[in-house]
Amino acid sequence: MAEYFAGIDIGSTMTKAVILGEGIAASVIGPTGAEQRRLANKVMEEALDQAGLAFEAISYVVATGYGRINVPFADRQITEITCHARGIHFLFPEARTVIDVGGQDSKAIRIDSQGRPHDFIMNDKCAAGSGRFIEIIADTLNIPLEAVGDLSLQSTSPATISNLCTIWAQQEVASSLAQGIPVPDLLAGVHRSLADRISRMAHRLRLEKPVVLTGGGSKNKGLIAALREYLNGDLLIPENPLITGALGAALMGRDLVEKARQNNLPLETRPRILEAIHLLGSSD
Repeated sequence: MAEYFAGIDIGSTMTKAVILGEGIAASVIGPTGAEQRRLANKVMEEALDQAGLAFEAISYVVATGYGRINVPFADRQITEITCHARGIHFLFPEARTVIDVGGQDSKAIRIDSQGRPHDFIMNDKCAAGSGRFIEIIADTLNIPLEAVGDLSLQSTSPATISNLCTIWAQQEVASSLAQGIPVPDLLAGVHRSLADRISRMAHRLRLEKPVVLTGGGSKNKGLIAALREYLNGDLLIPENPLITGALGAALMGRDLVEKARQNNLPLETRPRILEAIHLLGSSD
């Protein structure tokens, strides 16, 4: 009989839930809002519905991400660095570096052959090093975010975006547009600017290959192309690059349970069943 484990990853812009059985039984993604507890309940409910399970069927729940303290039904909280590393190792055992480009930050993680984080570096101080940079420029050009990647690949002469500050770069793009520089060239320049910052960050970590790209940035074809150029090599991209942290959290939960059983040790949990059933039942 299959045993199930859940991972909840509350990120800065998106919240993800994964239920793990013999494989991935369910995965759900929703936007992170102010009411993080309510959203954690909501994505968990949706994941349970998708998997056809009751909450009592989940053996262990691990929460991760910057909002991990806001998952009241979690048995344990584990850092996103550890969970990302574990999730990527499960998908790509050969991977040695993870680059995660999120909505509000970007990070690079070196992992060992066992899927443990060896070192990491993060840019969470400036939007210019994250997916938010692309969103701001897309708004400036009045282009849907999902279109910027394909448009940038049409460029024949990428523009040079010299400003390192998002606000000044926004004004530089608007000025260049007024001067008649084609939109694809501007977008290609923006992607190259972001890729340059991310690659510099990754190289400070002493990047090792193979490299896996995750986060919302890994859905942007223009950024992928620019990163491949700046990193001088190919990138591995998960089929669903947004759930790797939640997947890693579920895997960490399974690892903890198995280790406790093998060593006949008590398992760190919280008396969550009745509380969580009440919470999940009142999260409309």
